[in-house]
Amino acid sequence: MSEAARLFGNPRVLGRVAASDGRNTTAAGRLETSGRRLDGAAIELSELTKTFGHRVVLSAVNLKVEPGQFIAIVGRSGGGKTTLLRLIAGLDRPTSGAVSIDGCAVADVQKAARIMFQDARLLPWQRVIANVGIARGDDWRAQAMQALQAVGLADRAQDWPYVLSGGQRQRVALARALVPKPKILLLDEPFGALDALTRADMHRLLLTLWAERGFTSILITHDVAEAIALADRVLVLRDGRIALDLAIDTPRSEREGASSLLAELKRRVVAEV
Repeated sequence: MSEAARLFGNPRVLGRVAASDGRNTTAAGRLETSGRRLDGAAIELSELTKTFGHRVVLSAVNLKVEPGQFIAIVGRSGGGKTTLLRLIAGLDRPTSGAVSIDGCAVADVQKAARIMFQDARLLPWQRVIANVGIARGDDWRAQAMQALQAVGLADRAQDWPYVLSGGQRQRVALARALVPKPKILLLDEPFGALDALTRADMHRLLLTLWAERGFTSILITHDVAEAIALADRVLVLRDGRIALDLAIDTPRSEREGASSLLAELKRRVVAEV
C-alpha cells in the first residue's frame, strides 16, 4: 500500500516556561481549553529517539500533550519536526523510546490521527467531494458533504481540484482530514505557501473547528508569529531535543497586532531556534 493510501485511503487511518524536557505543563498552557469540548487524545513521548544511519534526528525527547491542547513546534529545517509527526501518526517507528496515545503504545498507523501537509495532495482525477471522501467508508458522500460544509466549500463539491485556489485546496485537505472525526490533527506547515490574507482566513477556520470539535492539534511551522497566534504552547525543537516549552497564556483575541508582551514572547522563541 502506498503512503498516500495509508494516510488517506485506509479506513484505519482516516485519523511561563516549562521544563526543557517537555514533561511539565503549567495551567497557563490549558487556559483556553476550559469550557471547550475536549474530544482529543492525550499524547506522550518517552525518551523518543530516531536515527537515520549515523544521523540522530530526535534524541531522548520527552513530551506530554493533554487532550484538546494546541501545540506549535518551531525549529530549523531538517531538525526532526516532520519526523516527530510521523512517529506520532505511526507512519515511522522510533529507534528507541516510545509514543503513546491515550496511554496505548503506538505500534502501527493510528486511526485517531490525521495529517495535513503544506501541499494539499488532492487527486486531480477526482472531484472535490471524492477527494474528501477518499476512504469510501459507509455513507461517505454524506460525511464528505458535512466536512465540506464545515470548511465553507459545500458549493464546490462537484468541482475539479485544478479550478480551486490554493486556499480552497487547503480547505478541501482540511475537510478530508475531518471526515473520520480525528482525535489528533497533525499539521505539517499547511499554511506556508498561502498569501497573508488567505493564511489569516485559514487560521480563523482552524481555530473555530478546533474549539468546536476539541481535537488535539500539533502544528509544525517556521513562522514564530503564527505559532504564538494559534497555540497553547510553543515548543522549539533544536538538535533533536526540546530546547523550549513555552506556555502562551495570553487570550487569542489579544494576540493580534503589536504589543510588548507578544514581542517578548517572539524574542524568547527566536532566541532558542
